[in-house]
Amino acid sequence: MRGSESAAPPPPADPYGDDLQLALYVLYELHYLGFAGVPDDLEWDPRLLALRAALEDRFLGALRADVPDVPVEASGTAGQALDALQLEPVGDDGGSLSYFLRDHGTLEQFREYAALRSLYHLKEADPHAWVIPRLRGRAKAAMVAVEFDEFGAGRADRIHARLFADLMTDLDLDTAYGRYVDAAPAEALATVNMMSLFGLHRALRGALVGHFATVEVTSSPASRRLAEALRRMGAGPAAVRFYTEHVEADAVHEQVVRHDVVAGLLADEPWLEADVVFGIRATGHLEDRLAARLLADWRDGRTALCTVRIIPATVGIRP
Repeated sequence: MRGSESAAPPPPADPYGDDLQLALYVLYELHYLGFAGVPDDLEWDPRLLALRAALEDRFLGALRADVPDVPVEASGTAGQALDALQLEPVGDDGGSLSYFLRDHGTLEQFREYAALRSLYHLKEADPHAWVIPRLRGRAKAAMVAVEFDEFGAGRADRIHARLFADLMTDLDLDTAYGRYVDAAPAEALATVNMMSLFGLHRALRGALVGHFATVEVTSSPASRRLAEALRRMGAGPAAVRFYTEHVEADAVHEQVVRHDVVAGLLADEPWLEADVVFGIRATGHLEDRLAARLLADWRDGRTALCTVRIIPATVGIRP
């Protein structure tokens, strides 16, 4: 990033691999808070944009191949796709992170989970804000209303990113922005990169809305399970609060997103329904990949982190 005149190298072969996902994450971060010592004007450097475009083509191509663009009339509407997300599994769901952490997870595993989720939650709602100028009328008003809550409804101490930092402090984790990027496997990076990919491209506004709706529909029940997990593990109130806040807020947000953001967008641009469904399914696809990676590591007694081993927690835990 510091002045190489060479042409952009060909993108790494594996669209879900560590090299491509880390490179894409770094390039996207230039559009958020950037990096110490990296000039701000590199955000729009043509060489970096060309490299980013090549990486995005590989990533988006893989998502479209793995989540095919089935015609909406043959596969169901966006509303039906969201309805399917609300179906709770019967019995123990062996593939769900929230179920595993609630029923079987250890405090150390939850700390790893929080470290990896910090890649998004320390900038929670920022990637979704890119879509606001691309919406109109009812969809825009509703999207802004939900984002207003995510950003603390005017109170800095209630910004959800701040609440997650409080959770990390409670769990004795480093709250520095980007601290755990090097520790994140590609599967974790991909979930955040997808948000930036959808958000930064106007052509993918429908996919971003589908992704956002998926987050809001699934957040409340998953947050309830994660709050129960933390209580079982003896975590402190700040850690639990982050998830109880989402249980209440996202139950309301779900209805707003379904009936105003998604429905409003499709009333204005009905041809985007297939894109909304794609965003819903792509989100599920990448979350399933992340869950499979973490659960495989934990069940085999391994850390899910790549380069950083979190020291055992000693702060904020009740006996």
